[in-house]
Amino acid sequence: MGNTADQITTQRRPLPSSLTKDIEAAGYYPSLVADVVESALAGDEVVSHLVHQETTFDADSVRRHITVLALTPSRLVVAHADDYAAEDDHAESENAAPLATAAATATATSECVPLSAVRGVMLTHVVASPATYEPGSLGRELTLTLGWGAVSRIDMVPATCGDPNCEADHGYEGTITTDDIGLRISADADGEPALAQAMTFARALSEAIGR
Repeated sequence: MGNTADQITTQRRPLPSSLTKDIEAAGYYPSLVADVVESALAGDEVVSHLVHQETTFDADSVRRHITVLALTPSRLVVAHADDYAAEDDHAESENAAPLATAAATATATSECVPLSAVRGVMLTHVVASPATYEPGSLGRELTLTLGWGAVSRIDMVPATCGDPNCEADHGYEGTITTDDIGLRISADADGEPALAQAMTFARALSEAIGR
């Protein structure tokens, strides 16, 4: 009987070259991110994918965050990786050089969601000049929001009866929405290929959960 390490090795399936290329292009610890995604896929075929990186700035640090979405025939695989600065970074003297962009620690998390649990795929298109909109363009920016019930938000507002002069208390009304993940992709900031890939992924996922 072969050892466990050999069995795990034989079950591994390389990531599609296009997914590997996009992870490497993002430039955020590509070897780590690729391994986390490959482990979460557990040998499943990748039908479509989306790689999105964000960089945030505050007073004394630069933090990077990458999200990888991979669609398989039965699951949605979500992987995140983040920067975390070392605890002693803030103890540097005033004359010290600015903090390096590479963090001392990175965390990577993966989640596998059955397609049957994905509740919705929402696309918000931002069109700068709707009066001159060109059919088929769908704008140069969109927000992709996915929900599968892990995170729910309740938006409450005072209820009204429609009478502008009514002062009675009608309680509150609200909506419950799920937005487990939201990604903003801009052609100007991320490039037109990234925007096109986001729409392609959204279509593929919408089709998969609609079967």
